[in-house]
Amino acid sequence: MREIGDGNVLLHIDDHRADVVLNRPERRNAMNQALLRDLRTALEEVEARDDVRAMVLLGEGDVFCAGMDLEMMKRRGADDAPDFEIGRDDITHFIDDMSVPSVASIKGAAIAGAFELVLPVDFRIISEDAKYGVIEVELGLFPSGGATQRLPRLVGLSKAKELVLTGEYIDPREANACGLVHEVVSDRSATDDRAREWADSLTENAPLGMKHARKLLNAALETPLEQGLEREGELGETLTETDDYTEGFEAQLEGREPEFTGQ
Repeated sequence: MREIGDGNVLLHIDDHRADVVLNRPERRNAMNQALLRDLRTALEEVEARDDVRAMVLLGEGDVFCAGMDLEMMKRRGADDAPDFEIGRDDITHFIDDMSVPSVASIKGAAIAGAFELVLPVDFRIISEDAKYGVIEVELGLFPSGGATQRLPRLVGLSKAKELVLTGEYIDPREANACGLVHEVVSDRSATDDRAREWADSLTENAPLGMKHARKLLNAALETPLEQGLEREGELGETLTETDDYTEGFEAQLEGREPEFTGQ
């Protein structure tokens, strides 16, 4: 593991997988400006690397993330509060636009801002004992980090209203049943490893195919059908001219695993 910036985030590259780790375990990885700054730097490095094909977002210690740092948020409304250098929205928008698929390991807790942080992540793996919810209405706020927009797209408007307006935690197994998370892990200590396994399986796929598919999927609900299908056909045609296209079909014909290069 390598420290990023001031050490609030760790980065580790394992073959084609990048592990991005929130590193404030003494504060349950609560997000302050220093952590958000280091997280943005880590994500930018991941996006710039040609060897990374999937990313895992994790938290150091027993908890993924307790949300935004409460002391920082308490100060936010003060007249002399400093301007936020970087917001959580900057991070979530960046994750949305990344070219590599992502997996989040939600162990122990992902509350309020942390709940919203993982919404643009492609796959969410959660421990069965995790406190998971968008609880801002109980804090005198409302979830302005993406939950009112991303959450209805994931679980439907009715369920999103239930989660946002009640401010109650959702049981991980219920979250799995409604499509909010993708797998529930019974052992909290195994959640990180399971998320890494998901990411490792993604790295075996063709990088360009995943990049284009992720881009179109993320835009699908806002794109007219005919326009989306046209763009799908255009991108599909460009891939037929790549080395990975040739390798994929040759591997199938030869009965072996393909070795994709992203070219």
